[in-house]
Amino acid sequence: MGQARGQLLASLAALYLILVVPHVAGGNIADYIDVMWGNAKIVTDSSGQQAVAMILDRSSSSAFRSKITYRFCRIDVEIKLVPGNSAGTVTTFYMISEGQWQTHDEIDLEFLGNSSGNPYTLHTNMYAKGKGAREKQYRLWFDPTQDYHTYTIIWNRDWTLILVDNKLLRQIKNKQDHGVPYPYNQPMRLYATIWNADDWATQGGRVKTDWSQAPFIAYFRNYRAIDCSYQSSPLCGEGSTNPSGWLNQELDENRKQQLKEVDSQNKIYDYCKDTKRYKNGFPAECMAES
Repeated sequence: MGQARGQLLASLAALYLILVVPHVAGGNIADYIDVMWGNAKIVTDSSGQQAVAMILDRSSSSAFRSKITYRFCRIDVEIKLVPGNSAGTVTTFYMISEGQWQTHDEIDLEFLGNSSGNPYTLHTNMYAKGKGAREKQYRLWFDPTQDYHTYTIIWNRDWTLILVDNKLLRQIKNKQDHGVPYPYNQPMRLYATIWNADDWATQGGRVKTDWSQAPFIAYFRNYRAIDCSYQSSPLCGEGSTNPSGWLNQELDENRKQQLKEVDSQNKIYDYCKDTKRYKNGFPAECMAES
């Protein structure tokens, strides 16, 4: 009887771990994503690592998505963007809910291509309950076409954070208590795409895609996702020494300093400072984020 009871308790403990430990994706990217359309290919890059080659030509764009959805998570992926004349192209890395569009949630990173010798623009945005228009844009402090760099979305109950090479680029507070919508209840799925947007992407659409440069290829690898739906795991716990511990964490002084540096040196557009767009006062979250 005692042995049977011990086996039962062991089985229940194992089941508990399965239920509470968050899903962690890591390793070969093909194990965790589904190619949706276009000429996206699983390749081995020059370092011997598996990558997804996202290809854009006149006939087709490319896209992939995560096999599962997440509700509160940290997602990291390494990206090497289209080199040379990438004007008119947009490479994206974003999360989006799968319910009705009118109430959808979304966290966007869009890399806007440019003509040779000019830098990419990283365009960021958020939608919550169907309300978006929270755009901020940045110039990166490196050439994102020469090597892979790590781009991160951290989404928890209190914050949404966007990091580049583990440097904080943008933070969005949950200010639902101020009447500001925030992605909270709807799970989201990770998507990546490359597509032609030469009607707006480069210099407001003045520079068009040069199809003689096609195919345009961006590479994605080292996809890692930690689903923090169950906050009891140490993978999602507090502590700045834990790179994944962002479920409940406030920004420490180091992150605040990073944000100030990026705002002063790399940010080129902020909807919260666009007086032409908001002649009668800024949205509520612009005051709430301070």
